[in-house]
Amino acid sequence: MKDDNYIRGNNAKHLWHPMGHPAASLEHPPTVITSAAQSSITDMDGHSTIDAVGGLWCVNLGYSNEVVKEAIAKQLYELPYYSAFAGTTNAAAIEASHMVREMFQEDGMARVFFTSGGSDSVETTLRLARQYHRLRGEPNRTKFISLKKGYHGTHFGGASVNGNNRFRINYEPLLPGCFHLPSPYPYRNPFNETDPATLAQNIAAAFEDEIAFQGAGSIAAFIMEPIQGAGGVIVPDASFMGFMRDICDRHGILMISDEVITGFGRTGDWSGARHYGVKPDMMSMAKGITSAYFPVGAALMSEKVADVFENDTTGDGAIFHGYTYSAHPVGAAAVIACINETLRLDTKTNAAARGKQLYEGALRLKDKYDVIGDVRGGEGLMTGIEVVSDKAAKTPMDMDSMKRIHKATYEAGTMVRLGMNNILMSPPLIITEEEVDIVLASLDAGFAAL
Repeated sequence: MKDDNYIRGNNAKHLWHPMGHPAASLEHPPTVITSAAQSSITDMDGHSTIDAVGGLWCVNLGYSNEVVKEAIAKQLYELPYYSAFAGTTNAAAIEASHMVREMFQEDGMARVFFTSGGSDSVETTLRLARQYHRLRGEPNRTKFISLKKGYHGTHFGGASVNGNNRFRINYEPLLPGCFHLPSPYPYRNPFNETDPATLAQNIAAAFEDEIAFQGAGSIAAFIMEPIQGAGGVIVPDASFMGFMRDICDRHGILMISDEVITGFGRTGDWSGARHYGVKPDMMSMAKGITSAYFPVGAALMSEKVADVFENDTTGDGAIFHGYTYSAHPVGAAAVIACINETLRLDTKTNAAARGKQLYEGALRLKDKYDVIGDVRGGEGLMTGIEVVSDKAAKTPMDMDSMKRIHKATYEAGTMVRLGMNNILMSPPLIITEEEVDIVLASLDAGFAAL
């Protein structure tokens, strides 16, 4: 590794960073993170903070799980790579697929298709949803319906069903046939409805209306996050996902639960769908599947979907889709170790307790600071704080002020993430009670700096 002077001198000069303007990175070079341990990260200046972002909603086991690291290292020496395209496989992938299937069997999942990450997993579910309907003799079912404020990755399919125009406008035209319903977001919605249960009913009615308008026979799937993450940690009413499941069933529409963030314990249950008592037809997963120690994702299929493919006799059930790194043996070894550790540590239980602590602490900050317009969370370890300049008008806070809050919070001991005028938090699921107290104290200092 080059010395610090080299790293500082070349920061952002050759590397374009995701989710940011290249010019801004040159003017304000990114913070260089040099090490991490447990739930904390340390930058090049030696400043250590609690990582309340959890890497990017993903480092569920924290940064110090030796079991996963050793599994990765061991597999690198045994078999660093081989293709899993039809005709060859590897032992780690076989074991990993069985473990994933077992973990989500309660959700109705029966088959696993490994990918390189969350965007790949979403893309896989969208493609296979269309193929499923073609195999069943309904080739006109090609459309997708999703929610505004939803995030489903950045591939063309995922961006097309994304519900935030930042990921869409500069890349249009996108995939045709994608339509969006209002988000279950009581703080801001077109119905001006603040009651979550009534809002859930309104969106369900809008879904029925959209199906009638589009024609049920043209719709392949409805995709949603059980809790919307990057859109601002938008927690729906407990009835919402069940309403959407029932509507999908009535009209022959597949339900895809995007569990890239909510899977593997973040909601206080092993999946977001299970948290709401819903069995989807497909799930997209990544992040917590390896605690981000190795890039792996997975698309999961129910028995209903699997039967259609596996019982096909025309040849059209062949899946001509996949990735060079699908079922990568090193990634599969990471999956095996990570699931074992996730279950051993019972991370979902800590996520529920520490999530409640973080959410209640954020509510206390809301009582203290008028700039906090809304606090969302309380369903596992993900919390959003919406910041406004005028509470009555709900005017979003300007970005310069948001950056001041972010900087002061970081200096006080916690890394948080900005999502427009929202502060987003998704710490490692191993975070302690004392560390959550540090996060809340740091946020207090951040808001005091305004």
